[in-house]
Amino acid sequence: MSGTAVHSLWTMAAPAADKIPAPKIEYTQLSPVLIVFGAAVVGILVEAFLPRKSRYLGQIAVSVIGLAAAFAAVVALAARGYGTTKAHVAAMGAVAVDGPALFLQGTILLVGLVAVFTFAERRLDPKAHGRKVDSFAAQGSAVPGGDAEKAAVKAGFTTTEVFPLLLFAVGGMLIFPAASDLLTLFVALEVFSLPLYLLCALARRRRFMSQEAAMKYFLLGAFSSAFLLFGIALLYGYAGTVSYSGIAAVVDGTAKMTPALAATTGNDALLLIGTAMVAMGLLFKVGAVPFHMWTPDVYQGAPTPVTGFMAAATKVAAFGALLRLLYVVLPGMRWDWRPVMWGVAILTMLVGAIVAVTQTDVKRLLAYSSIAHAGFILAGVIATTPDGVSSVLFYLAAYSFVTLGAFAVVTLVRDAGGEATHLSHWAGLGRRSPLVAAVFAVFLLAFAGIPLTSGFAGKFAVFKAAAQGGAMPLVIVGVLSSAIAAFFYIRVIVLMFFSEPKPDGPTVAVPSAWTSTAIGIGVAVTLVLGVMPQYFLDLADKAGVFVR
Repeated sequence: MSGTAVHSLWTMAAPAADKIPAPKIEYTQLSPVLIVFGAAVVGILVEAFLPRKSRYLGQIAVSVIGLAAAFAAVVALAARGYGTTKAHVAAMGAVAVDGPALFLQGTILLVGLVAVFTFAERRLDPKAHGRKVDSFAAQGSAVPGGDAEKAAVKAGFTTTEVFPLLLFAVGGMLIFPAASDLLTLFVALEVFSLPLYLLCALARRRRFMSQEAAMKYFLLGAFSSAFLLFGIALLYGYAGTVSYSGIAAVVDGTAKMTPALAATTGNDALLLIGTAMVAMGLLFKVGAVPFHMWTPDVYQGAPTPVTGFMAAATKVAAFGALLRLLYVVLPGMRWDWRPVMWGVAILTMLVGAIVAVTQTDVKRLLAYSSIAHAGFILAGVIATTPDGVSSVLFYLAAYSFVTLGAFAVVTLVRDAGGEATHLSHWAGLGRRSPLVAAVFAVFLLAFAGIPLTSGFAGKFAVFKAAAQGGAMPLVIVGVLSSAIAAFFYIRVIVLMFFSEPKPDGPTVAVPSAWTSTAIGIGVAVTLVLGVMPQYFLDLADKAGVFVR
């Protein structure tokens, strides 16, 4: 082809190229996400270039500073009105900057910050280096450089790669509830899921169980991602767009009708099946029945700090994405999706509460408890009112810190084989360590929804919203499920305080300042949100309006 011909073709193509809009990225509004991903990249550089002995403190410093700076950015955006009057969709329609997004992002960042403290624990040996380590932990001191101290510092995560992985997971979780188009939703899902798959496999001493948990989570997560992707394809085929506002306009009938839309919108099968498949992918992440089968095995097999982070942060991000899908994209289809969600919520509450009664392992018990709580939160989602949104936001914030604190306590009860998670080992724990048992009892009472705890305020808020939204039968099922759940929570408390400890029973390790801080924050949030919840309920109420 001659040069003249090439020039002619380029001249013809130039006008078309000029019509492509330049990308517009609002870096200030996206600053929390950018800060977290930037900290994750710095963490990788720290891992590559710092000497091994300096990586541990370096990674903790990078993680804490990055998450704290990102939280400050969220607060600054909220103070400038981006959560209310200035709420809009940024990044060319990909990411929403509104009240629910900022509230959930702030919660995820605080959860990630507390999770860093649990990841930083190195004094608890996950397997027997003999009773030396138990003695060291019980006494809280040892001869510097002695065998007990050397054994103790080999505990937990010896690989500091966990901190960048945590940051990448947090970054994906920040985008997930704020995604305003289906492709961004899918990319965010993969960004935070892949680090979690790796983190689940990093238990040093229970390697087989840990890797089995990671493989189950990966395979089932891949299936759920495939369902989500197929659902996205069907919704795109129906509406001709992946934008939330565009799909909502087509569903409501307010979009400009074209011949292509007329051909696809005449068949609701694409819309209904696509919605069901996308909802399946999100319900898998929240652990709702019947998509819950991965939860107990993964919670039991993964390292306990990872389990706590995953149980708290993943639920916040996934429920945020589910709320945005149902309230922004599909409000006109509420009479189609509400009956299905009714069934899912009822099954989730009952299965989680009833099966938990039969559990003999503390981590599996907390896993089924997490499933039951997903059902309680779904009651607020089903309300389809502004109060429903605000109650779900408050419940997610309250539940997250209770969960982190409970799993942090589980790491402290140890025997010669590591963590003593069988319930029989917890007999008489209140006599061996009254403080640890009392703290765990506070978390269990919060899970049960006892007054003066955050659990009571959260359940009252979601049940009230559901009742006002016309879902009174669902509230009755929720109260009955809460009564069933209270049985196994109180059973553990009775076991700890009113049973004789076994002579060869587990010891309670003295945690480092990191784990003590994480547990202290959990207790403080649990009691403050239980005793003085009104300010935070009002905050959630102000943040409960989605931008469309």
